[in-house]
Amino acid sequence: MKIKFLAGAGPIVQSTSGSVAFYHELLGVPLDDPNADYPMTDSLEGAPHFGLWNLRDAAISCFGTEVWPEDRIAPQAGFEFDVESAEAVETAAAELVAAGHELLVSARTEPWGQVVSRLQTPEGLLIGITFTPWLHEA
Repeated sequence: MKIKFLAGAGPIVQSTSGSVAFYHELLGVPLDDPNADYPMTDSLEGAPHFGLWNLRDAAISCFGTEVWPEDRIAPQAGFEFDVESAEAVETAAAELVAAGHELLVSARTEPWGQVVSRLQTPEGLLIGITFTPWLHEA
């Protein structure tokens, strides 16, 4: 697999309001809408995307439930590594499975158009292998 760039990063938060207070109000991270369900920005230099992803929403995305499974480490952060095409996400997913990793999400297109596979690292970080079309446009 060939990672092209880091497409996104951010903490996976227990309390969105507490995290907005820390990242936006204290550190000054320019969140587009601090009151949104998913406070984020695409204008933080050095990071194509930075968002405060609530653990509940991560659980819904990965498992279809509102609670992170007790038998898994609750992730503290997530990183999305972009590859060159939607097909490359499928290839990367197959490589990860062949190497013995369990995918939480296997090469699907999200409602916003991003193709993603997700897994957890041994440390519990949530990793996405993604193709984010708008980041590849000239």
